[in-house]
Amino acid sequence: MKFAAAIIMLAATGASIAAEEAKQPEKLKLEMVGVRVAYSATRIDEDFAQGEAYARLSLPKRWDFGRDWHIRLGLDMSAGMLGRLDEEDKGFIATLGPVFTLRSDRFPVDLVVGSSPTIMSRHTYDGVDFGIPFQFTSHIGFNAHLTRRWALGYRFQHMSNASLSSHNPGLDMHSVSIGFKF
Repeated sequence: MKFAAAIIMLAATGASIAAEEAKQPEKLKLEMVGVRVAYSATRIDEDFAQGEAYARLSLPKRWDFGRDWHIRLGLDMSAGMLGRLDEEDKGFIATLGPVFTLRSDRFPVDLVVGSSPTIMSRHTYDGVDFGIPFQFTSHIGFNAHLTRRWALGYRFQHMSNASLSSHNPGLDMHSVSIGFKF
């Protein structure tokens, strides 16, 4: 029952964001696309790996701090694979959620923070049970702008079901990315 309610809330939130952005399509902009790989940094005995493609949209919301600093609201989405490093035990994973980017016009590194509802095609991996296939992935990290078009990123991410299930081990990961900026 909790899982169905969470899916309904996720769908309603996505529909609301899409409806609001459809009113101002000229302000919605594809900011970056790229690939990410992540490796577990948790107490779970088995090593997990995640590989995904991602895209970030810039939303029209922005807060300015002085001449050079601002926070921009974005929408992050990803789709990929989660599994054990040395096993065939793999499944699909996808995320969609808000991201906040602290940026300076004079400094080539951004601070990025976000949290996304996460859907997994499976929630058990040969003895490791994440509880349910609906999770939340929260992260903090940075993007270093190598050139005008390319960025290299690192983030620490935590995935758990936020106690929607009585079984909630969580999974912490170190993630690196390469992205193409538009």
